[in-house]
Amino acid sequence: MAEHLELQQQPEPQAFELQKGDLRLKLTNWGATITSLQVPDANGNLADVVLGFDSLTPYMDGSSRYFGCIVGRVANRIKNGGFTLSGQHYSLPINNGPNTLHGGKIGFDKVVWKVEEQKDGENPSVKFSYHSHDGEQAGFPGDLDVSATYTLSGNLELRLDMEAVPRNKPTPVSLAQHTYWNLAGHNSGDILNHSVQIWGSHVTPVDENLIPTGELLPIKGTAFDFTNEKIVGSTISEVPGGYDHNYVLDCGESMDGLKHAAKVRDHSSSRVLDLWTSAPGMQFYTGNFLDGIVGKEGAVYGKHAGLCLETQGFPNAVNQANFPSIIVSPGEVYGHTMVYKFSVHSYNS
Repeated sequence: MAEHLELQQQPEPQAFELQKGDLRLKLTNWGATITSLQVPDANGNLADVVLGFDSLTPYMDGSSRYFGCIVGRVANRIKNGGFTLSGQHYSLPINNGPNTLHGGKIGFDKVVWKVEEQKDGENPSVKFSYHSHDGEQAGFPGDLDVSATYTLSGNLELRLDMEAVPRNKPTPVSLAQHTYWNLAGHNSGDILNHSVQIWGSHVTPVDENLIPTGELLPIKGTAFDFTNEKIVGSTISEVPGGYDHNYVLDCGESMDGLKHAAKVRDHSSSRVLDLWTSAPGMQFYTGNFLDGIVGKEGAVYGKHAGLCLETQGFPNAVNQANFPSIIVSPGEVYGHTMVYKFSVHSYNS
């Protein structure tokens, strides 16, 4: 009976819209997901620069490839779907080869979040929350209260503040925002002509199952080197399968406690995205597994139709003692902030 009542009290999936100036953001509390973001180009023309769907149904029925959502309790991969914490081994659902990816089969992207508040005014925002119970996703320890607040915080600026508070047991926590970006417009083709700069001088190299080996590999002069801005397509053929790697954010300037993580530029529209974060790493992913998904307005998202900038704790950190710890204990607060700053700036200016 208690379970029946709990099911009745679950929040319903809803759609939300925030606008400030020329920035127009659409969201849903299913997975705390960004479904649309309209951004102006050099001529003031708006385009939706995130991949997604016209309705909520594809997000909910498994059609989505993590489009726009927040993933957790632990983003990225956990080797062989398990870890040991405080002397106890925890086993998780396997959903990516031999590994657990983005929290398992039912991660934070596949649940309805509660709507805590929506604010209008100068800096419109919406705050979502989710209670993850002990043993949820078939294995993560302890009750965890999670929140995600999206705010249009400045001129052409989107801020995301994520928090998580463990209530009764230490637990691994690493949340990530999984939007696929295409600054030319979601329906414009691939992102191979976008240029990218990443303020990371090392990557965490991976094995055949995309699990980090534990090394921190210098990337200077290799195909992984984005310390100077370059066209994605200029070196992607040198990386088998395409980019899907965690960069150590170790060489960017800081601002208000955040590190400059990445810059993305589309030369056709002059749109520029600068990403700032409090996280130690960033998964740079070039949409290698997109395979003709039909999205908004009938657009077909093929391979490399979007790129992801997933700031995060390092993949499999729960099993790598030399990686920054992702364990959060009762009395501590996990925090992760991302700021997306949009601008227009031509290649030669």
